[in-house]
Amino acid sequence: MTGISSFSNNPGVAIGPLTTNAEKLLRHAVSTATENTKIEKSSKDFESILLGSWLQQAEQSFGSLPGEDAEEDADSGKEQFQGIAIQALGASLTGSGGIGIARMIAKSLHKAEDARVDQAAKIHPS
Repeated sequence: MTGISSFSNNPGVAIGPLTTNAEKLLRHAVSTATENTKIEKSSKDFESILLGSWLQQAEQSFGSLPGEDAEEDADSGKEQFQGIAIQALGASLTGSGGIGIARMIAKSLHKAEDARVDQAAKIHPS
């Protein structure tokens, strides 16, 4: 037991830099995981919003028939509920794989993030 206490009190032992490097690696791993999560979420959110917008435009284009009575279908909350339903449909489509836009965006953002990390490592080597 005395060997352990004398080891920790030994002024010649450099524990600080190892701890600092370990902390840097841990922070980098956590920030990388956080960045990956943010990239995946934002790319899926973008695709969901885009699909919702396209579906909204398609519904407006094809949702009414020539000669129909607009007053008969007039409902104060109809447009709001349709908007919510279209957003949910876009999110559902994206959640089940989407049309590939989220994957392309995520791939591009991952490349940009990797380049940023590599550049930062060159500027501040550990």
